[in-house]
Amino acid sequence: MSFLSRIMVVKSQAHFAAGGAKRPAAFQGAAKKKAKQAKNRVGLMMLAFVGVYALVGGRLVQYGLTSPETVSSIMPADRLMASRPDLLDRNGELLATDIRTVSLFAEPHKIVDADEAVEKLATVLTDLDVKGTYKRLSMKNSRFQWLRRQLTPKQQSQILALGIPGIGFRPEKRRFYPGGSTAAHILGFVNIDNRGAAGMERFMDNQGLADLTALGMTSDAPLEPMHLSIDLRVQSILRDVLVNAMAKYESLGAGAVVLDVHTGEILAMASLPDFDPNNPTEGKEEGWLNRVSNGTFEMGSTFKSFTLAMGLDSGKVKLSDSFDARAPIRIGGFTIKDFHGKGRFLTVPEIFQYSSNIGTAKIADTVGTEGHKEFLERLGLTKRMHTELPEVATPSQPRVWKKINSITISFGHGVSTTPLQTAVAGAALVNGGKLIQPTFLPRTREEADKVAVDVIKPSTSKDMRFLFEWNGVNGSGRNARVEGFNVGGKTGTADKVVNGRYSHDKNFNAFLAAFPMENPQYVVLTFIDEPKTDKGNGAALAGTSAAPMAGEIIRRSAAVLGVEPKFGEGGTALLQSY
Repeated sequence: MSFLSRIMVVKSQAHFAAGGAKRPAAFQGAAKKKAKQAKNRVGLMMLAFVGVYALVGGRLVQYGLTSPETVSSIMPADRLMASRPDLLDRNGELLATDIRTVSLFAEPHKIVDADEAVEKLATVLTDLDVKGTYKRLSMKNSRFQWLRRQLTPKQQSQILALGIPGIGFRPEKRRFYPGGSTAAHILGFVNIDNRGAAGMERFMDNQGLADLTALGMTSDAPLEPMHLSIDLRVQSILRDVLVNAMAKYESLGAGAVVLDVHTGEILAMASLPDFDPNNPTEGKEEGWLNRVSNGTFEMGSTFKSFTLAMGLDSGKVKLSDSFDARAPIRIGGFTIKDFHGKGRFLTVPEIFQYSSNIGTAKIADTVGTEGHKEFLERLGLTKRMHTELPEVATPSQPRVWKKINSITISFGHGVSTTPLQTAVAGAALVNGGKLIQPTFLPRTREEADKVAVDVIKPSTSKDMRFLFEWNGVNGSGRNARVEGFNVGGKTGTADKVVNGRYSHDKNFNAFLAAFPMENPQYVVLTFIDEPKTDKGNGAALAGTSAAPMAGEIIRRSAAVLGVEPKFGEGGTALLQSY
């Protein structure tokens, strides 16, 4: 290569080298500009995110401070799933529990074709209110409507398969009663929102469960169960006897209660007609009335037990006394006579045995009207009884007690009280004279002694045990006798009031029993409303209806209650043939 050529090559390389030295500065400026732009964009994005989250947080705070809006009947999901405590009998047997279920709802603003949705739902829910449902689904400004509460799993799967837009399910709890109607009036029932509406379910809510639920302080976690005083075995026996009696005597109603005389615990109680708490609306016409605690009746001659106890306790009457029962008593335009008069003087045990109205009236007259009124008040028979069960009626009595009132009340006419109160007062006659308010919750004897009130002398109680046993052996209580268990008691056949007059062919029959009479442990009271005879030829008497009912309950449940039978003279025999 010539010298000139070399010079040209060097100049050319110098030219390129000079141009390359200037380019890096341009490139660096562009990079800085792009980096700055990217940084600004990220800053803007961060600012936007902060703004959005601040807005969302602010709205959440606003919603938290705002009072909850009531939308239809819906409640927050946690409250829909809130648990109720299980109810158990005294032996731990399950009486009521919660089960999971779902309810169907709609969001009408999302429903495309309300008519088509109703048609599809009706294929699964055959009893669907088509018009009402269509009206709810057509409310486009509504965002929530209940369609059906508490579906079965099968119904839920069938509705899901329909694929209807705007239809959904919410989890809920449903109360389940394994025994059905067995203890309906004791347990009560809950409403559609699983809140106590009657019985011990309502009592439980009244003790604070409802308030805690309203405040959102309950959850889906299981709660401690509540034990009741009832024995499910005895309860089942008692109700079975009532069902059979109603069918046998073609009566309007029947009821019974088994009461521990030393603790006041209710071991069993039932009233017929009743209802299934799993579906309580089906029995609301007749079945909701608890005749044992919430029905008031003239208890008839069972009240003679209290009249004789009053006379003996006053000291003005002794077991050995006699009263003239030869002639009827005429007072205030009324004639008081005996159903099966003996036409002679009767001793106190004979007055009880033959259920003499005349003799009983004369004992009441011996004590006096004011003393009679005070004694019934002392036994709690003229005022509302206190117990856990909400359904308790208030007895009725004359506004002003006159002599004629005292006479008729002495044999069970003129005062209406509840059968449960009669049983509680009857327990005081045989347990040594202590009035113990009844309870549906477990209670020890020591706890009962703290709330017991002495209402009659122990000597009076001893005399009444003798009279109960006397009548059980010799009088109207014979049909309630159970071999080995020494049952005593008093019948009551009361004429019912129809159109303001006493009807002679419509009775309210009752039997107040206690056993075993040598050391009473339990009181059993049975009653039956308007029973007919086996042959259908008139009204049955208490001795042939209510007394056998009590005997059957005792025969089947005494061993379950732990009462040992005694056979033979002095209870020394070990075996008994049937």
